[in-house]
Amino acid sequence: MRRPLIGMTAYAQQVQYGNNEVMAGMLPMTYVRAVHATGGRAVLITPDEPDIDVLESLDGIVFSGGGDVDPAYWGAERHPETDVDAVRDESEMMLMRAALDLDLPVLGVCRGMQVMAVAGGGTLHQHLPDLIGHERHRAAAGTDPLAADASAYGRHDVVVAAESRAHELLGSHLVVNSFHHQAVDDPGKFTAVGWCPDDRVVEIIESSQHAFAFGVQWHPERTSDLRVFGALVEAATERSGLRRHAFAG
Repeated sequence: MRRPLIGMTAYAQQVQYGNNEVMAGMLPMTYVRAVHATGGRAVLITPDEPDIDVLESLDGIVFSGGGDVDPAYWGAERHPETDVDAVRDESEMMLMRAALDLDLPVLGVCRGMQVMAVAGGGTLHQHLPDLIGHERHRAAAGTDPLAADASAYGRHDVVVAAESRAHELLGSHLVVNSFHHQAVDDPGKFTAVGWCPDDRVVEIIESSQHAFAFGVQWHPERTSDLRVFGALVEAATERSGLRRHAFAG
């Protein structure tokens, strides 16, 4: 019996491959391994020639981390620190809106949570240091977010609202890794249910109107705590009518 098929948004990037420089569809394997470790089968969705027809074949979808979301989507001027990828934004906004309309199980990770909020009519803070006066939500400037070294990420607490789906899944408190400078301001049609207690930056959003629509601001795929991926795969399994395989997380 097949595993539930989980789409994962990827990005196009110029890379060196042997002696050749090529444009490649990219996603860190940590995302793929997180889906496989929790019983799903991961497939990449690149931003070229976007169309919602890909959703017809999927049981769930992960919107992955990456660069900034264009503030034009919520009618704001671009901050000097904002760096956008118009092709990726267009593709993922279309896919997010369609996935939510179809009630396809959705997990947003970091940028993916921000895309979720904006697609739901919300807004973002474009540069957190202007708002909170520190850089604790990401490591020092110039740090590579794809580095395996844990020092590439900030670390901070998250507190979770009682009587939320997030509380059932994650409990009332956890410590997370972090690499971002944009953050959710208004979550739109979603509900903010987790925050960094020191500065009230939104860390978790969810929906009570969907079978599973859940966003986290940190990077669980780079940790051993894969509960949010497990919850996505479980929701995808239920939606598809598949019997869930038992895999070690």
